[in-house]
Amino acid sequence: MRSVIIHNPLSGFGSDAIFEFERALVHAGDECTFRALAPDFAPRDVIGDVDDFDVCVLSGGDGSVAGLLYALRNRAVPICVFPSGTANLLFANIGNAPEPAALARACRVGHTATIDLGEISWDDEQGNKQVRGFGLMSGTGFDAQLMEAALPNKAAMGQAAYFAAAFANPRPTVEEFTIVVDGQTYRRRGISCMVANNAMIQGDIQIVPDCRMDDGLLDVIVVETQDAAQVLRPLFSGIFDREGKSIGRPHLEAFRGREIVVSTERPVPLEIDGDVASPGITEYRARALPAVCNIVVDSMSPYKPSSDAPARFTEADEIAFPKE
Repeated sequence: MRSVIIHNPLSGFGSDAIFEFERALVHAGDECTFRALAPDFAPRDVIGDVDDFDVCVLSGGDGSVAGLLYALRNRAVPICVFPSGTANLLFANIGNAPEPAALARACRVGHTATIDLGEISWDDEQGNKQVRGFGLMSGTGFDAQLMEAALPNKAAMGQAAYFAAAFANPRPTVEEFTIVVDGQTYRRRGISCMVANNAMIQGDIQIVPDCRMDDGLLDVIVVETQDAAQVLRPLFSGIFDREGKSIGRPHLEAFRGREIVVSTERPVPLEIDGDVASPGITEYRARALPAVCNIVVDSMSPYKPSSDAPARFTEADEIAFPKE
């Protein structure tokens, strides 16, 4: 088997788990190419030859992995997402077993599922159009402010940096959002308006119910509260109602569609998959990109096809990994 691992060494806490994964993945006679990304890497520059490999492994945080997935959209090569970041929410939404050996086994077995991405565009300060892909959530307002405020403490505090940033700004600014979803216009007041390709966060909590990466749709989520402490209430309510179907999510309103336009009267910051993309914009457009990525899945994943496709077992695999 020929594999390529594309690793962002600046993601997360610098764990060496990706090397444990590599040792489990590579068998006698295999070929594995390892690419460590530079801080200023351009996704298109590192994925040009991936179709020459049997599997492509993307190792990093949500932002870097989503950027690489977007560059790899509509390519046939199976892609394995490896969790090397701080939050790894994209990996959590895919739902594979997280152990390096288990992920290596999933790559060799070869079950895959096609998932959606989102695409977001806006005009920058110079009036130039910017276009990015996202795998999780992107949006404007308080969430982008949190990402920016958490950045200095992210390496030391991990996910706790986001909670510290929220309580450091207890009264975020309320914005007037004009939201167009597949041609239908809504006007809402809130501190944040996000578009989500999937909406499961830490603790397997769904911010909104039935948000999946294979439905060809995006969810628009408006956070309506003005109190930062109340922003955390949907998270705590999720402890008792993980899917958000029983007691719902207080202070949130959601819409669903394929083409989204969100505008504000004054510039607000924009974040994409946890990374601040712009300090201030007044409008962004988002659209769903259905079934554009071929993702490696295992039996733990909710996206594993119900009827198993033929697996890529070899004799060596049979010895190393029992069949499911």
